Amino acid sequence: MIAFIYPLLSIFWSIFIFFGFIIWIWVLVMVFTDIFRSPDMGGVHKALWFIFVLFLPILGAFFYLIVRGGKMQEHSVRAAQARDEAFKQYVRDAAGADGSPADQLAKLADLAQRGVITQNEFEQQKAKILG
Repeated sequence: MIAFIYPLLSIFWSIFIFFGFIIWIWVLVMVFTDIFRSPDMGGVHKALWFIFVLFLPILGAFFYLIVRGGKMQEHSVRAAQARDEAFKQYVRDAAGADGSPADQLAKLADLAQRGVITQNEFEQQKAKILG
């Protein structure tokens, strides 16, 4: 009985409209995020773009994507590279790959001098690093 009231094509059309609305909200969020995070725009420039996109959302978002779409992509790539480098640095620090053997020996000597490790442990670790 419900199939006659709400046909299958109408269901597909409703799903299409719903997902289109979700994508539209996502585009607006990305535009507003880029406006506020852009280091190459001043405060007045950001305020003008914000007002334009806020009061004329369709026109403002499309103009922003046309005018500053390349910059949005550059900001996204730069942020991804910074996150990647931070992750790689964290992995290097966590894995103990702290650089050259001289750096590792200096850290070991500091630990031995502060009494964190014994002289015997220092000699064993020194042999591992050098050998």
